Amino acid sequence: MIRRTAALVLAALLLVLAGPGQAQAVGYRYWSFWEREGDRWTYATEGPATARPSDGAVQGFRFAVSEDSADASQPRGMTSFAVICARTPAQEGAKRVALVLDFGTAADAPAGETPPASRAFCARMPEDATTAEALASVAKPLRYDTNALLCAIAGYPKTGCGEQVTAGEKPTAGEKPTATEEPEEDGGPSVGVYAGGALIAALAAAAVWQARRRGRG
Repeated sequence: MIRRTAALVLAALLLVLAGPGQAQAVGYRYWSFWEREGDRWTYATEGPATARPSDGAVQGFRFAVSEDSADASQPRGMTSFAVICARTPAQEGAKRVALVLDFGTAADAPAGETPPASRAFCARMPEDATTAEALASVAKPLRYDTNALLCAIAGYPKTGCGEQVTAGEKPTAGEKPTATEEPEEDGGPSVGVYAGGALIAALAAAAVWQARRRGRG
């Protein structure tokens, strides 16, 4: 019985220790790049600086927090080339590229910033122009880091570039915790740690009681 109780104590301790680690899962806040194929978005296989879309292409950018390309949020809003470029007639020697810009949600915004409304543009460019050049023609200012990573479109966000974000990060200004999230005091243990500690203490006390009972027997 004592061995069984000790095993329960160890299992409870492992659960408590595992909890904070899970809460620190890391994602990244960045602009993802997408291409429209038929009726769906696909994550671009190359960057906007090298991609050379053809006339009639629809490409999108989405600002969000995600772990990787498989987890990335897709652009929302208008996706029809015919609608986006309806007022931009075709020209000889030029191409038209529809660009969908989704600035994301307040939950993904850096602290103190508010995402602009989503928008779409029709960029008319030389036939050999890249997506980056098309984007620069309609959504300045753009901001890049020293590794040519796209950090900001139309000036958003003002700071930061692909920074890590933990799952337990507090909501940004203007957000409220959801019904399943409880704010924690900075530097203090979570409610789960207290509850786990109480469980371990109870199990340990049970083990001591069993040992004394066997000794008296």
